[in-house]
Amino acid sequence: MKITVLDASTLGDDLDLGCFEEFGEVTVRHTTPPELVEEALWDSDVAVLNKVKLGETNLKNLKKLKLVCVAATGFDNIDTAYLKKRGIALYNVPGYCTAGVVQVTVAMALSLVTKLESYRDYVHSGRYSAGGVANKVSPYYREIGSLTWGVVGGGAIGRGVATAAKALGARVLMCRRKPEREFESCDIDTLCKKSDIISLHVPLNGETENMINTKRIASMKNGAVLVNVSRGKVCDELALTEAVLSGKLGGLGMDVYSAEPMSKDHPYNRIVHLDNVCLTPHMAWGAVEARKRCIRIICDNIRSFMAEKGPNRVV
Repeated sequence: MKITVLDASTLGDDLDLGCFEEFGEVTVRHTTPPELVEEALWDSDVAVLNKVKLGETNLKNLKKLKLVCVAATGFDNIDTAYLKKRGIALYNVPGYCTAGVVQVTVAMALSLVTKLESYRDYVHSGRYSAGGVANKVSPYYREIGSLTWGVVGGGAIGRGVATAAKALGARVLMCRRKPEREFESCDIDTLCKKSDIISLHVPLNGETENMINTKRIASMKNGAVLVNVSRGKVCDELALTEAVLSGKLGGLGMDVYSAEPMSKDHPYNRIVHLDNVCLTPHMAWGAVEARKRCIRIICDNIRSFMAEKGPNRVV
């Protein structure tokens, strides 16, 4: 069996990928541009990837490929219908990064609500030492316990964030497709209107794409804080930019973008310098423990495929 890792650089250079050698010959590519995917996988039985896009265009001539292992929970970069048509199996890695994504979501929201960047810069710039006053309490911030935190998505990550928000004293609203018993539930429009903090934890699909749009942003409270650690296309990025610039949004935290990396002409470049904006490079999933766990589960997925079973098979 021949295994090819297409984009090892996205997984971090600290990981040991030697575990794949258990199954046969391994080729590790740090990156693979779209035009070279077919060549890279020409004689491979297994493709391991994170962000590379796969579909008919780059798979149609590959006769040996039997298995695709995505190093992620989401697989919107893969044409699942085409894989099914070709009889190529797809396995994902659910739940491996829940703790880290919850941690980053809460950290980002707390930083934005507490205005930590502004206070940090006041000291680091020397203005505190030069000011002659023992303390500074503006820009004003509020206690989480006085706020409503709206969680969009009731999976493991959403529930983890909701649990943390509740522990901090916030009123929690949850929007999810299934019935909800633990947290107060409502639809997405009600959540947008009533929440002081909104965090997004949904997959990208036809229902969720552009769900945070101009109309819903307009319905939000003035000064609301929005955090997105799901997928960039869940939001209208231009509308969010305008909402920050107008003061409609009090804070914006983003770890994901419609195109990654973010282009030089992306609308967020107009707000990246602001204290109430926190943009990170799609890193919430990438805690050391999570990435190691991801590789272990991919190895388990290959074993499951060979044994013709396994809970993580998507196609």
